[in-house]
Amino acid sequence: MAFDNILVVCIGNICRSPMAEALLKQRFPNKHIDSAGVGALVGHPADPASIKMMAEHANIDINKHIAKQIDEKLAVKADLILTMSDRQTKWIEDSFPFCRGKTFKLGHWQGNDIADPYKHEISAFERAYQDIVRGIDQWQDKLD
Repeated sequence: MAFDNILVVCIGNICRSPMAEALLKQRFPNKHIDSAGVGALVGHPADPASIKMMAEHANIDINKHIAKQIDEKLAVKADLILTMSDRQTKWIEDSFPFCRGKTFKLGHWQGNDIADPYKHEISAFERAYQDIVRGIDQWQDKLD
């Protein structure tokens, strides 16, 4: 199965999922990649620390990112939904039962969650960024 529509999900859609979305878009320019939150800070821009991480490490500008809530339309459209934690995966599968079997953690292959850096020091964003990159690396051959 081709994963042409990928949705990346975190809680607020301002820290982790915007970083993952931008990195996936850079790596897979021919796929449709979007992001959302299970408890999104709807209408908010990306967190300044996430903007800084992306600019410094990946030379990607995510200043135009606007947070949005996951909804049925986004869930239906996605071939693959990547979350940051088991709790988010469960929330999505409980809210949208048809998402079972297409919702996985970004850190699935290492069996780890990607910790939420929101309102933490810059080192937490650094760690989240590195974990996201590692997660994408692990998914690479399944997405190619």
